[in-house]
Amino acid sequence: MSEQRPVGETLERLPSGRRPERKPLEGRSVRLEPVDVAAHGGALYAAFAESDPEGAIWTYMGYGPFADRDAFLAWLGNQQASEDPLFFALIPTETGRAAGMASFMRMAPEHGVIEAGNIWLAPSLQRTRAATEAIHLMIAHAFDDLGYRRFEWKCDALNAASRRAAKRYGFTFEGIFRQHMVIKGRNRDTAWHAILDHEWPRLSEAFQAWLDDANFDGAGRQRRALSELMQGTG
Repeated sequence: MSEQRPVGETLERLPSGRRPERKPLEGRSVRLEPVDVAAHGGALYAAFAESDPEGAIWTYMGYGPFADRDAFLAWLGNQQASEDPLFFALIPTETGRAAGMASFMRMAPEHGVIEAGNIWLAPSLQRTRAATEAIHLMIAHAFDDLGYRRFEWKCDALNAASRRAAKRYGFTFEGIFRQHMVIKGRNRDTAWHAILDHEWPRLSEAFQAWLDDANFDGAGRQRRALSELMQGTG
């Protein structure tokens, strides 16, 4: 169990989180670039049109599926201009082609709170070292560089895959907000998860141990699961 801070505790210093800038986040197996239609649009559309023709990836998203390439690029152009959410394209080093997106969103620097959202990965990126490193880069940037004290992960309560991912990444499940939103004409209950600043150093160690080359065999298979490394760190 993680350490609990007292309710109503007086802070020694006020939160001073900063908004993320439109700058790349560099990892060993993945690079996160501020989304750009010209640079990433074609690759992103192709990644989903070819591998997910039924549009299943959009089931729990507030947008999509898209009728065609032009519709997708028009939507992406709006996201390129957005400050919150601030969208990034996920580019595996191995291919150099964008294969997913994620964003920082619902930023409240005055409270030291930020959220990761709009996360979608092409099947080629799912369950890969690059996908896990992308999430690690986002969390580390929020805590270590920008000074946030709470990093949130929210998803449709029916989205079992997203809830499993949050647990794997070390987020604490905090409960269900019932009838929280209306998405595509239906009710959405929202599952809330978070990591707090004082929890992050130990979780970061688990991420780094998992991402280490020594944790993978010659075929790229993990030796120890991230969930195993996370045990005892929450």
